[in-house]
Amino acid sequence: MGCFPCFDSREEEKFNPQKVRSDRHEVHPSVPSNISRLSSGGDRLKSRNNVNASLRRESSGPKGDSPDGQIAAQTFTFRELAAATNNFRPDCFLGEGGFGCVYRGRLQSSGQVVAVKQLDRNGLQGNREFLVEVLMLSLLHHPNLVNLIGYCADGDQRLLVYEFMALGSLEDHLHDVPPDREPLDWNTRMKIAAGAAKGLEFLHDKANPPVIYRDFKSSNILLDEGFQPKLSDFGLAKLGPTGDKSHVSTRVMGTYGYCAPEYAMTGQLTVKSDVYSFGVVFLELITGRKAIDSTQPPGQQNLVTWARPLFNDRRKFPSLVDPRLGGHYPMRGLYQALAVASMCIQEQAAARPLIADVVTALSYLANQGYDPNTAPAHNIVTKERPKTERNGRIPKNEEGCSRWDLEESEKEDSPKETVKMLNKDLERERAVAEAKMWVEKRRQSA
Repeated sequence: MGCFPCFDSREEEKFNPQKVRSDRHEVHPSVPSNISRLSSGGDRLKSRNNVNASLRRESSGPKGDSPDGQIAAQTFTFRELAAATNNFRPDCFLGEGGFGCVYRGRLQSSGQVVAVKQLDRNGLQGNREFLVEVLMLSLLHHPNLVNLIGYCADGDQRLLVYEFMALGSLEDHLHDVPPDREPLDWNTRMKIAAGAAKGLEFLHDKANPPVIYRDFKSSNILLDEGFQPKLSDFGLAKLGPTGDKSHVSTRVMGTYGYCAPEYAMTGQLTVKSDVYSFGVVFLELITGRKAIDSTQPPGQQNLVTWARPLFNDRRKFPSLVDPRLGGHYPMRGLYQALAVASMCIQEQAAARPLIADVVTALSYLANQGYDPNTAPAHNIVTKERPKTERNGRIPKNEEGCSRWDLEESEKEDSPKETVKMLNKDLERERAVAEAKMWVEKRRQSA
């Protein structure tokens, strides 16, 4: 699924993203304006030097994993990458996205197998997105972010070289799967969700200032050996709000079906916008359905619109599960997974959890180790309770949020209770920090 505006044609706005960032150290967000005016033909060496100089300027502030804080990615010539991909032959073609086509290649200098992404000069993304991706992936390193090996900026050619991810994208394993391929089992789905959430947590909480990914979707989650998920395609990423600011304002970009409603309508972007997109992908993992699927009957084409009413009746939960699982999933795990998804796709951004709370909940789910041979879900029967507020339905609280009511034994370990506990810890930490600041100010004024 390519990049589209995050709303229908009646609300459509024009494209134009910005961004940049770094890891744990300060980042300078601006991208020099002269980069957007790089010549499209001209002297290749001059063009490449312009890009490299811009990268050096942008990386002079933040410090990455390299000791001097400079861009660690290698630079390649177009000739080298053409040789690595056999002149971009069709049998090396891996896929296509908003940036352009991706090819499998082998670097002649090292023999390393790589993925080479070539900028589509007529596409939606250009030099600014190219620079953002080089900067972000050069300065940010995490097991759940794809590793950038290098880039090429010869003349009007713009290419990115990544580590090769042997299992393709999450989308390849969820949608339009060939009949001879085994579907992802429940444990693998929870593992992928937890790993992808950790990648987002790194961007939101470890980077300074925080980074908003802005294009979280199943096709951008790549899978390494053992189904280790890694976030890719950072061309639309943007620095998050700092100081007293609650959001950043930007033109709306992303993929229809994954965009948070407040961002699609107002252009106001926060980390909670990413949390909404994560909730949509998590629903895809649970249901096996696409975020937007025009082949479904009316009323079921939008995944979130279809799923939300089903959250209100516990008896309908099994109808949300991917039928390819064949009933092999833990019922208690399903309740908790749907609790996380429900909270992530809340209409109001303030009602959504922080990604750190999502990571805590999903790490618990991923470590449960469900064994379908000993406890097939379709043999599990839950107790019926009187139809009161505690009958398994999801009543609404004052903020309009869904409130999950699990069995008492389940409630203790539920994501909702985990979030409450973490929020108490955060409030305690804030109170201590404020008290320290007050004492320090008093000491200075004395």
